[in-house]
Amino acid sequence: MHTTIFAICESPRNPNLIWVGTDDGNVQITRDGGKTWKNVVANIKGLPQNAWVSSIDAGHFDEGTAYATFDLHTFGDMRPYVYKTSDFGQTWTTVIAPTGNVKGYAHVVKEDLVKKDLLFVGTELGLWVSLDAGKQWAQYTGSDFPNVAVRDLAIHPRDKDLVIATHGRGIWIIDDITPLRALTPERLAKEAAFIEARPTVQRVPAGGGWVNGDATFVGANPTDEAVITYYQQKRHIFGDLKIEILDEGGKVLSTVPSSKRRGLNRATWSMRLKAPRVPTAASASFGAAFGPRVLPGTYTVKLTKDKNVYTTKLQITSDPRVKHTIDDRKAQFDLSLKLYKLLGDMTFAVDRINGVRLALEQRATGLQANDPLAARLRAASAQVDELRRKIVATKEGGAITGEERLRENLADLYSNVNNYEGRPAQTQIERTDAIARELSDVITNFDAWLTKEITSINTALAGKHLEAIVPLTREDWEKRN
Repeated sequence: MHTTIFAICESPRNPNLIWVGTDDGNVQITRDGGKTWKNVVANIKGLPQNAWVSSIDAGHFDEGTAYATFDLHTFGDMRPYVYKTSDFGQTWTTVIAPTGNVKGYAHVVKEDLVKKDLLFVGTELGLWVSLDAGKQWAQYTGSDFPNVAVRDLAIHPRDKDLVIATHGRGIWIIDDITPLRALTPERLAKEAAFIEARPTVQRVPAGGGWVNGDATFVGANPTDEAVITYYQQKRHIFGDLKIEILDEGGKVLSTVPSSKRRGLNRATWSMRLKAPRVPTAASASFGAAFGPRVLPGTYTVKLTKDKNVYTTKLQITSDPRVKHTIDDRKAQFDLSLKLYKLLGDMTFAVDRINGVRLALEQRATGLQANDPLAARLRAASAQVDELRRKIVATKEGGAITGEERLRENLADLYSNVNNYEGRPAQTQIERTDAIARELSDVITNFDAWLTKEITSINTALAGKHLEAIVPLTREDWEKRN
């Protein structure tokens, strides 16, 4: 199978300029839309004859530039042959040195669309990247990418992704190669640095309801979280290393896990506040498992590396498909935050009530069964528990019992508001205020009970040489949580 055109590429800078490569080692060029052709393979010094031209990539910056890969593995030659011309094929230079570290015969070469010196080469044994026009090469091993044959490459001009076609391992996508474009010799010389990335889009949350067949493979989608890319010249060994997200006012919203390894690292942020605190009850509250999602805007990412601090800006934008206005989102976020704080207030109230209730029970167990004070303490515990039961469900069996109290109603309302990013309904706003009033009534009743009972109970406990009961304060509760 010879004299077959195997590679063809039209110049993105001139539609009349076309490069063609054949399977018997010819590299042809036309500059007049195919009327005349010129074979320039003889100008490639050091290339054995009859090498299969596996790919050609016309330059994106200079009309006379082109890259070509040649395959000689059928002759027993497994070396990667990659060449570049800058003068329409009159002269060629090798892109990969014969004594270099690139392994496997070459299948494809691609010049980046934005950074002239950023090159990608796919060989029989993996993907290779150069930041300096081929002077140095490094193998890409991110996301456990295997040593597999890379047959073709494509760079998405809009999403800035690198699409990789492998032989036997499917299609892989490197999400956002902007960090590779941003790596310069000056930046690589720094101890650490943030690397610019594309703005993060808050995609509309969605999920499928279909069932796949047996042994069906489904690849992972890109993360819905904000991606933070940073570079470290050396592996971090001594001192703290943490990444924090701050709002426009400088308040820390979240701390995200970080990697200590050298080179490029990626961390992700859910773009949500931490999950709200929910009172302990007989059933789980799955609706309150996630914090409110922050509004689109500009946030600060802060990297603390021992005593050095680095910052960068993180731009978050709305999904272009959404119909909600920014005012709708703000109304939703404000109500979500109000419910979020209300859940926190409720949790503190229940913890405070539980603290007194359990302390009463504990003191009672330290007394004789027929001691009148023991009976008084248990009766007091039952009174306090009645207030707790107005806030949380207590029947064993969880959700299947159907028992709902303020906690269950509030968590359900929070879930409904938090999971829909449009403007809240008026009934949701009114329901929020109603639950807040009901919770306030229970807290007022508990405070009244404390005022009336706790002093005399502690006096009685002192007479028995038992420790006084001290209700939990908000300050101590905040420290514990």
